[in-house]
Amino acid sequence: MKRGPLELWGSLVGGKKTSWIPLVVWVLLVTVLSFLWPQINSIENGSANDLPKELMSQKAEQLISDEFSSDSGNPLLVVWHRNDALKDDDIEAIQNVYKNLMDQPLTKQQSIPPLGTLPSQAIKAEVSENGTTIVTPIFFDKDASTDVLKTNVEKFEKLVTKELGEDPFSNKLSESGLHLRLSGPVGIQIDAVSLFSQADVKLMIATVLLVLVLLILLYRSPILAVVPLLVVGFAYGLISPSLGFFSEQGWITKDAQAVSIMTVLLFGAGTDYCLFLISKYRDILYEEENRFKAMKIAVKESGGAIAMSALTVVIGLLTLSLAHYGSFQRFSIPFSFAVLLVGIASLTVLPALLVLIGRITFYPFIPRTVEMEKARAEKKGKVFKEPKPKHRFSRKIGHVVTRKPWTVIITTIILLGGLATFVPKIQFTFDLLSSFPKDIASREGFQLISDNFSPGELAPVKVIVDTDGKNIDLQKELKKLSNVDQVNKPLTGKTREELQLVELYLDGNPYSTEAIEQIPKLKKQVTAILQDVGIQDASKRVWIGGETATQYDTKQTIERDESIIIPTMIAIIALLLLGYLRSITATLYLIGTVVLSYFAALGAGWLILHYFFDADAIQGSIPLYSFVFLVALGEDYNIFMVSEIWKKRKKQDHHSAVSDGVVHTSNVITSAGLILAGTFAVLATLPIQALVQFGVVTAIGVLLDTFIVRPLLVPAITTVLGKYAFWPGKLFKNADK
Repeated sequence: MKRGPLELWGSLVGGKKTSWIPLVVWVLLVTVLSFLWPQINSIENGSANDLPKELMSQKAEQLISDEFSSDSGNPLLVVWHRNDALKDDDIEAIQNVYKNLMDQPLTKQQSIPPLGTLPSQAIKAEVSENGTTIVTPIFFDKDASTDVLKTNVEKFEKLVTKELGEDPFSNKLSESGLHLRLSGPVGIQIDAVSLFSQADVKLMIATVLLVLVLLILLYRSPILAVVPLLVVGFAYGLISPSLGFFSEQGWITKDAQAVSIMTVLLFGAGTDYCLFLISKYRDILYEEENRFKAMKIAVKESGGAIAMSALTVVIGLLTLSLAHYGSFQRFSIPFSFAVLLVGIASLTVLPALLVLIGRITFYPFIPRTVEMEKARAEKKGKVFKEPKPKHRFSRKIGHVVTRKPWTVIITTIILLGGLATFVPKIQFTFDLLSSFPKDIASREGFQLISDNFSPGELAPVKVIVDTDGKNIDLQKELKKLSNVDQVNKPLTGKTREELQLVELYLDGNPYSTEAIEQIPKLKKQVTAILQDVGIQDASKRVWIGGETATQYDTKQTIERDESIIIPTMIAIIALLLLGYLRSITATLYLIGTVVLSYFAALGAGWLILHYFFDADAIQGSIPLYSFVFLVALGEDYNIFMVSEIWKKRKKQDHHSAVSDGVVHTSNVITSAGLILAGTFAVLATLPIQALVQFGVVTAIGVLLDTFIVRPLLVPAITTVLGKYAFWPGKLFKNADK
């Protein structure tokens, strides 16, 4: 009898004489590549732009760089603040610190204002109207690395502390005394890298410990708990140097946030795939005495579902490469590559480990055949007891979904649909700084500037126009516009005199949603000004830059990516499901239920983040990240369960096949879902709000898939559809035979 490819593969990786081969191959690969290639965490974080160059804000920045650059460099904003007003001693300290910076410049220090030589009255003139705050800059070369900037900040803090005789950087703002906070582009850059570097270590340790504890609690076997972690460890041993090599070659840009979430995905998804095979292998060990033969059968029966599940996630995550937003693109390769390798490891390293360790893997609940249990009882002189029926709770669920399917369908849809109704109420933000902890230096410094100066001064809007040689009093015209608080004098281009740059301050928070919505209106208003003086193609002669314009373009880019990636991903996964299940009907309701679950997770996530985490808004990138993960990973569980139903339907009536499919996959998918949700929930312990929000939404989505969609909604729909669940495949055609 001809053996299929999965059966042959099972004979190789789980064979008595060949199971050592995959382990040796993996050990050699991990060892050699770890010596030859750098680990991904040793690679410096990339500085790639998130937005395409052709967008208006980016074109404006390029024009500013070419025509209006003052070559002042990358600024570190030093915020000096005293709650009851700055003193003369504070002004003197500023003078002395800047004298020192003039005499002994920091590494890559490009320029500083002459505060060390200015009279104190001139410095006092720059203090906020309430007398509490002054901002003094230090400019560094734009090519200075984060490591250099971090060292400079440490030196600067020591210099100030020595000058003042106290440390003004670490005391709380609510306390009395002088406070210094370092903000601006350099401060934000240093804090961002610091947060993500701390997250890597914390996340790795927390994730490993959580998975280990959950495995022990769920399976009550210390050896079995370690095995999936070993498999994931092998995969990570290959993934890390491979990504390091890719980054070193310039094929990918290292993103600290991507690496952090990749760790979660790796342990969560990797453990899931391991549990799918372990569960099938354990069930077969109750029927088959030879562990090598049992592994061959286990790989044959579950290998296809595991490979299909991993392939679905890999291709789903690869759709992020279609994005124009740089952060999405930088996530694509690390995520999909990690899942690919951990999927391969679960079908190579895991079978080998299980057969080499033997049944003792499941100690103290070792699976044995009835004959083995009888022989064991006889050897010990005990009376053999019939084993208790397994999966009692799962059988009850299987009975409910096949006997009362409409009740289950209506109840679950009302629950999921009810949660989804909160999605339109979600507020979004595109401000990186709002993702930082409220007590981190750069955010506190920014808040001090916001509270004590005009809000618009935080981030001026930069309007550039091509006057076509016509005489336009742009400053006067812009002052007439609503929502504009102040307009600076125009600057003329260095080589293109027809270009004018005007900085204006909005009368509200430049990072607010309201301010972002002003950008397209402002462009229309400026375009109208140019048209009024007879300039042709006026809309093509206006560019708006600055942080507010950048956030507007970020919003537009993310919305564009959502409109492309979401339907593309759905279409690709639909094709994969159709090819695997041969059923148009099943493909439609499997996709539909996971999408409904996603919207329910987003709504539930907003409720928790808004009312329990006190979030006013969530990062604008969260919906797409969550969609990609939840739809891809949600289909994992559907594929594994539906595969079981499809197999059993070949030998059983429809209701029995659905019920048994629920029974035989319930425990493993429940435990896998708990572990995956737990690993994403670990993100909620981190100080980075974007990761907290992503972790909460995704963990909720995984739990909804695990406890509602997979055990209740999907099998209930399959029951109601009857043979049409398989249309137009062979099972549909053979249903009446």
